[in-house]
Amino acid sequence: MFRQSTIQFIRFTKSSALSTAAEVPAIPTGVSKFEEQWKKLIPNMDPPKTPSSYMKPRPPTPSTIPSKLKVNLALPYSSMLSSKEVDMIIVPATTGQMGVLPGHVPTIAELKPGIMSVHDGNDVTKYFISTGFAMIHANSHADVVAIEAVPIDQIDPAAVQKGLAEFNQKLSSASTDLEKAEAQIGVDVHSALNAALTG
Repeated sequence: MFRQSTIQFIRFTKSSALSTAAEVPAIPTGVSKFEEQWKKLIPNMDPPKTPSSYMKPRPPTPSTIPSKLKVNLALPYSSMLSSKEVDMIIVPATTGQMGVLPGHVPTIAELKPGIMSVHDGNDVTKYFISTGFAMIHANSHADVVAIEAVPIDQIDPAAVQKGLAEFNQKLSSASTDLEKAEAQIGVDVHSALNAALTG
C-alpha cells in the first residue's frame, strides 16, 4: 500500500509543472496594470501610494563579512544602544541562548526574560531583558526591541528576592485563571532575574 502511494505521488509530481525562478517576471505586473487602469479612469489624479512607496531601500549586503556587529537596543521609552559596534551579542531567545556575530544569517527571534550580554573586546556589558524580539539583518546589524532592559549592576538583589516570594505566594493563592497567569508571569520574570544575579 505504501509503495503504491509513493508511486502515485511520484507520478503526480512529475506531471504537475512547477514554476522556476527563471519563469517569474522581474517586475511585478499587478502594480503597473493598476496604475494603467487608474490613469484611464482618473487621468488628472496621481494613483495612491502603497506602503512600499514610503520604505527606504534595503541596505546592500556586504560582499565580505564586517569585523564588527552594529547593535541597537530599543525600549518603548528610550534607546539604550544606538549603532554601537561590538564583537558579539548573546540574547535570551525562547529557543535558548543565541550568539550573534558579524555576518549572522538574517533571523527574527522572540526573547524571553534573561540576560543579554554585549561583548566588545574584553568588555562585557550585561542587560536584563524582560521580553521582546531580536532582528538580525544580513548587513551585520542587530536590532533588539525589548519591553524592559536594565543593566545588571543596577538591579537590587533584595528586591528581586522579595518580589519572587510575593509572586510565589500569589501563585499559590490564585483562584482564577487570570490571577494564576499574572502570578506565573511574575514568578518567571523574578526567577530569571534571580538566576541572572546568582549565575
